[in-house]
This record gives sequence, structure tokens and C-alpha cells, in this order.
Amino acid sequence: MYIEKINGPEDLKKLTMDECMVLAGEIRELILKRTSDIGGHVASNLGIVEIAIALHYVFDSPKDKMVFDVSHQSYAHKILTGRKEGFADSDKYSEISGYTNPNESAHDHFFVGHTSTSVSLACGLAKARDLAGGKENVIAVIGDGSLSGGEAFEGLDFAGGELKSNFIVIVNDNEMSIAENHGGIYGSLKALKDGNGRAENNYFKALGFDYRFVADGNDVAAVTEALKEVKDIDHPVVVHISTKKGKGYSFAEEDEEAWHWRKPYNLETGELKSDFNGERYDRVVRDHILERIKTDDRIVAMLAAVPDSLSFTPDMRKQAGKQFVDVGIAEEHAIAMAAGIARNGGKPVFATLSTFFQRTYDQMSQELCINKCAATLLVINASVYAVNDISHIGIFDIPLISGMPNMIYLAPTNKQEYLAMLDWSIDQDEYPVAIRAPRNGVFYAEGEVECEYGINPEYRIQKQGEKVAVLALGDFYQMGEEVVEKLKADKGIEATLVNPRYITGLDRNTLDELAKTHEVIITLEDGVLDGGFGQRVAGYLGRYKGVGVLNFGLKTEFLDRYNLKAVMESNHLTPELICEDIYKIL
Repeated sequence: MYIEKINGPEDLKKLTMDECMVLAGEIRELILKRTSDIGGHVASNLGIVEIAIALHYVFDSPKDKMVFDVSHQSYAHKILTGRKEGFADSDKYSEISGYTNPNESAHDHFFVGHTSTSVSLACGLAKARDLAGGKENVIAVIGDGSLSGGEAFEGLDFAGGELKSNFIVIVNDNEMSIAENHGGIYGSLKALKDGNGRAENNYFKALGFDYRFVADGNDVAAVTEALKEVKDIDHPVVVHISTKKGKGYSFAEEDEEAWHWRKPYNLETGELKSDFNGERYDRVVRDHILERIKTDDRIVAMLAAVPDSLSFTPDMRKQAGKQFVDVGIAEEHAIAMAAGIARNGGKPVFATLSTFFQRTYDQMSQELCINKCAATLLVINASVYAVNDISHIGIFDIPLISGMPNMIYLAPTNKQEYLAMLDWSIDQDEYPVAIRAPRNGVFYAEGEVECEYGINPEYRIQKQGEKVAVLALGDFYQMGEEVVEKLKADKGIEATLVNPRYITGLDRNTLDELAKTHEVIITLEDGVLDGGFGQRVAGYLGRYKGVGVLNFGLKTEFLDRYNLKAVMESNHLTPELICEDIYKIL
């Protein structure tokens, strides 16, 4: 096996092209081994293997600098740059992340997990090189799906028009984002592919780039030859390469969307090793929206290239018809478009991950909040219980969203409350509303839930008690229940349990009453404490003497592939540790 001899790019350069094609198959076997065991991005990484081999065959990394967009296609690059044991040895899987990571290797220049960034990052590398009088190649590797992101256009626009030196953009065109591509640019790409690199409209040339086309990007020799032509080039060039997403694994080739990212699976059958088919909030909300669409043609379900955020399968997207919109990788556009839909009488419901809402701060503030456009935003994976890669953690949204005037940010604690909040948000016409999707399992309400909300928060006292009040927000509500039970079991304290429901604003009336009748008030929130819900509560209660306030949440830090139990304990987020802290100030 050739892979056994490859410990870095210098070893790769000793192989012939025929040997490199064999190596490509061996790399795919490693990718499939790791992803079948622990999950990961399958189809995108299988499709780019030959490009990765050609890049490291032709260029001299890390002197020549490669930036991989979104990192969904960096596995082969990692294998070729000394990290193959993280794919071959199950004991070493945890040593290698699923994204580019400068802490792992000098061949990775950035942590990258959000899309459409590679060209801009590479522009910076090239500019600094030119100022220093350097001569190394700078290469941005970007998938066609990422071209729909606004930052990709901004980077290409700058590079093609302003850089007058070496700058190479590899466009890996597999005709897919996570799902199918959406947007006008893809007609231009298709025309170029159909015309073998020739078309009436060439998007890249229009932006000032030289241009090359490779019809078979899964042929190492063809890609290598094209890259040799542009190595050390003295001006910006795009090398447009056509590849097959999922190449070499039949299940991934036949269903690229399902295999973009995959949980652990059986390599022989493609079946998931375990698949939770019980209730999940993404499916619950998806089904509810589809039912509402049937009777209200104003509703528009909106996603940004991540249909799985609400489990919107191709069949369900077809079922929703014109009332479903996938804007592609363009979250900022989605928010502004939602504002326009709302202003013209529509009912937009936009769902994406907490980590991606970070890209939309300006649009939420300017287009939605200033204009008071009544759009509904579903904030998915906003939790310490969710995705734990450094670029995708969802614990920063509370300070981000809750400080915007005119925004109503709600935190449901159970299924009925979630759906009631969703219905109210869709039906009202006064304010933009964000709803923070729980991530700790589907729970059911005891008794009726409120069906009306508004700009003025009203907390709900679920259990009236004394001495200690527990304000348990969103999916930390169930932890609050455990704290209340433990206080009674340990010390006989009948604590008050409050479901705040609102992340934005403060229910001053309830807080005033709690401060007058309790010795300790604690807040629990599934997010960072700095600038969060608890700090606002503590700031308000500071006017009261004789009442202790404790805020429980997460430290402001970047976490990467963390152990949930360890993180919860280090932040005192267990009923036992919370109660210990309460006892210290009682």
C-alpha cells in the first residue's frame, strides 16, 4: 500500500501518476473507515481526493499556502500532511478534528468551519506576502456551493480586480452544496461545464480572473497538469474543476445530500449504526410548519443550505412547493429577504443553526428590528448539548440576539410551549421573534401553556415556594426542576421554580416580588454568562439588599470537541454543585 509510505507531501512527490491513482483509492478507504466509525463529512471529502493529491504533488506546502473553504473537504489534505493515523487508528481519532486546525499542523493556516471565507482569507495571505516581497503560491480551495455566500463574492471581486500577483482559486464544482445548489451563479457554472470551459458568460473572467477548466477532476493526472500550468503564476487565476461528490462509494454517489454528513454507519450496507426515530424538535416543528402551510399561503419556510436543520427532506421540500425557500449559503440575504416578505404581508419562518446566526447580526438589527418586521427566526443547536466543534458551538447567541431593541427572544421548555410560541409568532404582525430551540430532548407540559406573548416579558411561576427562587431558562428548565427537588430532599427547602420564557427584557414585577420574599435567587441558562440573561437579572436585583444572586451558565471561551460532563462540572452546572453554591450563601 502506498499510503503506508506517505508521511508528508515530500513522500507523495516520489510517486508516479498511476501510483497516485491507486493512492486515491487508499485515501478513500481511510476516509470511509473513520466516518463509518465516528461519523463526519463523507461525500464532499470523497469527491476531492484527486484534487488534494494534485495540490500537494505540485505545490510545496506549507511554504505554498492552501486555505480550504469550510473544511468539509480537508480530510485527504490532512491524510497527506502527516495525520493519517487520525483516520487509520481508532485510538487516535480524537486527535484530529473534522476541520482545518493550525494546532494540528503547519499545513493548516486557519480554523475554518464557516463557509465562503477561503478567498478572503487567502487574499490576506497574498497581500502580506506581497508586502514582504515573498514568492510563495497562495491557493484558495472553494466548493461551488460556497460561491453563493456573499463573502465569497467579496473576496473574488477584490482578488480579480485588485491583486496583481500570484493568486490561485481552485473551484471544486460537484454541482452540490449540502443539498442542491440555489442561485443564478450556478447557471453560469453549468454552461462552463457543458461547454468544456467555454461559455458566453464566464463569471470568473468578468471579475478579472484568468481561467482554466478541468473536465475530469477525479483524474489525478489531468488535475496535476492544470496545476503545474498555474504554479508561480503572476496574476489571479481560477482553476475550475469538475468532480463527483461521493466519488468511489456507491451509496454516497447515489444520494449526495444524505451523505454530505453522516452519523456512524455500516460500511457494507450504508445503514446508520443507530438512528433515533423518536420525537425530535426539528421534526416536530417541521411537521407543524407543513400543516400550517396547507391552510395559510402567506407562510414561507426558509432555510440557508442546511435542510437538515429542520429535517426538510427533498420530498418535504417538494410538498411545501413555492412556500419553501432555500437561499443557499447566504444567511444575511435570508434575514433581509425575510424582512421584505414580512413587510409585504408574508409570514417568513427562517431556521438555521445558532453558529450561523452569528453571521446575520447586522441584518437582524437593521432590517428586522429597526423596521419591526414580523419574521420568525428558529435558532437551532443553540446549546452546550449540541455540536461541539470549535467553529460550530452554539452558546453565544443569547448576548448576540437578546440585546437588540424590538426583538423578542423566547426560550421554550417543552413541546407544547414551543409550538404555542411558534404559532403566536407567525400570527402576530408587530415584532421580529426568535425562538431558541431546546436541545435536551422533547418534554411535555404539565397543564396548559400560554398562547399569547408580547414585547413585555411575563415570567411563569411553576411552583411557588420560599427562601430560594430558581429561574431556569429554556432547556435548562429540567435542570432547574432537579435543583428544586434536591433542595427539598437535602434541606427541606421548598424552593420557587420559575420558567422565564423570555430571554429579552425583564419581568420586573416578578423579580421585585421574588427579591422581597426570597434569600437567594439563581438563574440557569444554556449559554455564556457574559452579557446573558442571568447578568441582566443580577444587574436589576442589585438594588435589593439582603438577597443573594447566583448566575449559572458557561464561561466565555471557545470549546473544541469537548467532553460534556467535564464542561458541565467545570461550570458548576450539575444539581449537586448548584445546590452546594446555594448552601454557601444561605
